[in-house]
Amino acid sequence: PGTGKTRMARKILDADFGGNGRSIQFHPGTSYEVFVGGLAPDMSQTKDVGLQFRPKMGHLLEAAEAASENKKDYLLHIDEINRADLAKILGEAIYLFEPNKEDREIKLSYNFGEMFPGKICLPKNLYILGTMNSADRSIAILDLAVRRRFAFLTLWPDPQVVRDQGDELMQEAFQKLLSLFVEQAPDDGFVLLPGHAYFLKKKASDSAKILLASTLRPLLFEYLQQGHVASFADEIRAYLDWLDTKIG
Repeated sequence: PGTGKTRMARKILDADFGGNGRSIQFHPGTSYEVFVGGLAPDMSQTKDVGLQFRPKMGHLLEAAEAASENKKDYLLHIDEINRADLAKILGEAIYLFEPNKEDREIKLSYNFGEMFPGKICLPKNLYILGTMNSADRSIAILDLAVRRRFAFLTLWPDPQVVRDQGDELMQEAFQKLLSLFVEQAPDDGFVLLPGHAYFLKKKASDSAKILLASTLRPLLFEYLQQGHVASFADEIRAYLDWLDTKIG
């Protein structure tokens, strides 16, 4: 959390794809129909014939169409990709995501027009980038069949950013917490380390004490409440006690 994943994705979209692409966000209500495609109400025809349903392309088909039409590399960025049931959302489209298997094609349940007449093959210039917070223990890990179809990169907190943009208190708070996690956290607990975004002053008028009290402290307290840091809970409590003496 707080390592700039979404910001990085947007920079990639702008710098490496020339803005040719789009960002979407997954949530628990995201469905196959929203991402791939399905029937949706046609509100333009309700006056004379009543409510009708017509095939409507989802984000994936829209991205595939855009990539096919302009021939340039196109990026579909999915933020919070693990906040929805990805295996359920992809459905049979997971077949298209197999690495190094080009020209795979699947049948669709509906005809989505000339571009996708009941079938789809993803264009080679379509790229998909997902960002996710692996520290969110309230979310199930990705299905293994889905996981092997993506390459993974872990983003860790950047101490240099804190040194450049954090004041003395922020830097001290970050260094103490970093040392605590390095020395006490097990491998599966280290991903809970709060990122550098928790230790930055966004503007000169920001108070470090207020920021730490309203962002970092509640996060660590939630870790304790949920039992995420049970193996080094005493050390986290001691850190919170130290933090309280600093922020008042």
